[in-house]
Amino acid sequence: MLTIRYLGHSAFSIDDGQREVLIDPFLSGNPTAATSHEEHQPVAILLTHAHNDHVGDAVAIAKRENAPIITTYELANYLASEGAQTIGGNHGGTVKFAGGSAKIVPAWHTSSYTTSSGQVVAPGVPAGFVVRFGGETVYFAGDTCLFGDMQLIGEEGLDAAVLPIGDHFTMGPEDALRAVKMLKPKVAIPCHYNTFDLIAQDEREWAKKVESETDTRVAVLAPGESVALGS
Repeated sequence: MLTIRYLGHSAFSIDDGQREVLIDPFLSGNPTAATSHEEHQPVAILLTHAHNDHVGDAVAIAKRENAPIITTYELANYLASEGAQTIGGNHGGTVKFAGGSAKIVPAWHTSSYTTSSGQVVAPGVPAGFVVRFGGETVYFAGDTCLFGDMQLIGEEGLDAAVLPIGDHFTMGPEDALRAVKMLKPKVAIPCHYNTFDLIAQDEREWAKKVESETDTRVAVLAPGESVALGS
């Protein structure tokens, strides 16, 4: 059984009962964060792209827990220069971690990190992940627009898909609904909404539309809440 816990914005933890993996752990400075970074002991950290609201506390956690950060090549190189253990990959590649694996898949977005001095670094490409862990297959789309190759990602056989619905910086509710129709996950989980005014959305209304137009169940999670797959 796999437990997916929403930590706020686009941050998630997944737990197979023995090990935890973090995705985009933006906790410090996140107004919706349900936990602090000190509460987590992951065996790996997955980063979809370099924006500060996704990298978050990844380096601090990686150093403390001696956990690898798995991300795209350029971002991995930059974070390694900051002292973190990293594994860099690229679209189409699969990276193994303790208890599971993460296939790096495309996303359409931008990707750069802004340092505390205001310098913009770590150019590269964004990504999503198809994670196989705890006997389940979960797609974390990252920040992306809708794109036709989601049809191919759906062929991975998804138990769950985590999708942004906030609009403005990512796809909005209507495109996220179209994404569900292509991906065909058993469960859809919305993220990247209501953190800031620009991405305010009615997640319950989106869930109603998804469940009325597809066979997918929607798990709307408040920060800190979890859903169990395979139970």
